Amino acid sequence: MLTEDHKLQRVEISQRLLQRCQQDNGDEDTTHIGVGPGGDFQANNNLFDNLITGDETWVHLNTPETKRDSMTWKHPSSPVTKKFKVQRSAANVVATVFWDAKGVILLDILPQGQCINAARYCNTLDHLKEAIRRKRPGLLRRGVVLKHDNATHHSANLTQQWLQRYGWKILPHPAHSLDLAPSNFHLFGPLKRHLGGMAFETEDDLISELRNWFDNLDVDFFRVGINSLLSRRQKCIDLHGGYVEK
Repeated sequence: MLTEDHKLQRVEISQRLLQRCQQDNGDEDTTHIGVGPGGDFQANNNLFDNLITGDETWVHLNTPETKRDSMTWKHPSSPVTKKFKVQRSAANVVATVFWDAKGVILLDILPQGQCINAARYCNTLDHLKEAIRRKRPGLLRRGVVLKHDNATHHSANLTQQWLQRYGWKILPHPAHSLDLAPSNFHLFGPLKRHLGGMAFETEDDLISELRNWFDNLDVDFFRVGINSLLSRRQKCIDLHGGYVEK
């Protein structure tokens, strides 16, 4: 359950995001919001042009359909269909996905049996930096704004040092706020529904399906996901009491 301090943090961070976007649009001169390991950055570019968001999720070689997805339309006189309970496979991998308003920039797979720590995450950030160089020319020069949550390996000193070394800025994320993380509320849900009912023989088969699914998503899907950051933050402000005096 969210404490009053958590609610206050959610509102304050949400307000700062909306204020930053207003400033980018020339609506008013207000405070900037991006925070990096070495301090704030100046609001002199469009936030969403430089924004990359990312997160991790478990994916299984065998993912049963959800009850909703397995429902079918039937006539009242139709015979009852017997359904067998399918257990989710114990074989799984961790997929780390970084994306922006144009699409997926990097899909990184953690092999079975390994765990994510700060060193492994920094290695993934190295791969992300090279992927940005190839797929988003000019973004590294303009300055990356990274949106990830407060997981231990995201907030570790080693990760903060990596971000400071390359001048990447962090879009603040309030604690206990999965509803404000774009990958959680926009990307991973549709992915899990797509995988529902599928079974893969090998890890490579699963990874291939993940890549195909991401590649076939329309760019509007990603644009909507990034833009929904604003509507989600506004709902957060409305939910927790509106404006908080600074």
